[in-house]
Amino acid sequence: MLELVSDLGGGKTTFTRGLVRGTGSTDKVGSPTFTLSREYAAPKFTIAHFDFYRLGEAGIMGDELDELIGDPTYVTVVEWGDIVRDVLPESRVTIRLNRTGDDTRHIAVSYPEKLAYLLEELK
Repeated sequence: MLELVSDLGGGKTTFTRGLVRGTGSTDKVGSPTFTLSREYAAPKFTIAHFDFYRLGEAGIMGDELDELIGDPTYVTVVEWGDIVRDVLPESRVTIRLNRTGDDTRHIAVSYPEKLAYLLEELK
């Protein structure tokens, strides 16, 4: 489970595009702001990408997210996750993207120790 946090236009979908490409997927990545969710096929799993920005309450999309979080065949990416905070697992990777210029971002990653293995290659 990956939570992306930033302001509008902060690079969440661009980050997801890089994540999807990095898995070997050739799927075209777009913002799920209006569709609420999208899926991308990677060779070893499916990436589910949710965007809760336009919702006042999670409703059925929160239920869908809840079902996918425990599924080992999915990697789940959530944007604007405040309204599904009760569904998000405590054990998740959170990436904060802060704009430092038109084309630059500061990226901060937080995660519990038990997920440190996921980020070993970034060192």
